[in-house]
Amino acid sequence: MTAISTMLNALPAEHRQRLIRIARETSFPSGTRLFEEGGHADRFWIVRTGSVAVDTHVPGRRSPVIETLGHGELVGWSWMFSPYVWQFGAETWTPVRTYEFDATVVRPMCANDPALGMAVSQWVGRVLAHRLHAARTRLLDLYAPYGSGDGVRR
Repeated sequence: MTAISTMLNALPAEHRQRLIRIARETSFPSGTRLFEEGGHADRFWIVRTGSVAVDTHVPGRRSPVIETLGHGELVGWSWMFSPYVWQFGAETWTPVRTYEFDATVVRPMCANDPALGMAVSQWVGRVLAHRLHAARTRLLDLYAPYGSGDGVRR
């Protein structure tokens, strides 16, 4: 688990509480596709239990897993940025329980409360930067002649 992507580490208590009040508790069995790359991004999740694999489409190949997410981590960031299209895919690896958030509710909350909006934007931005770095590294490990060169196996 990466500290930057956990809601607990990223947001002040008052902002976490505001978001949790509008969350819906959901459960998914193992092997459930939460979203597909290119689909409409209208929600996001915080993992309560279980694990979720983030993957990316590679033409002519099986979609490689970029990162595995667990307790407290954010699943989905594309909901925050227009045109609200998923940039990766996600699938549950185990049975998963989450907090699910409707992006059409969270975006106006952030727009109407600059402190909340800044905190959520910084959190999602850090997650975005981390996921893009993870994607680059993973794809280099899989497809470049000498891998990423960082010596870390994923």
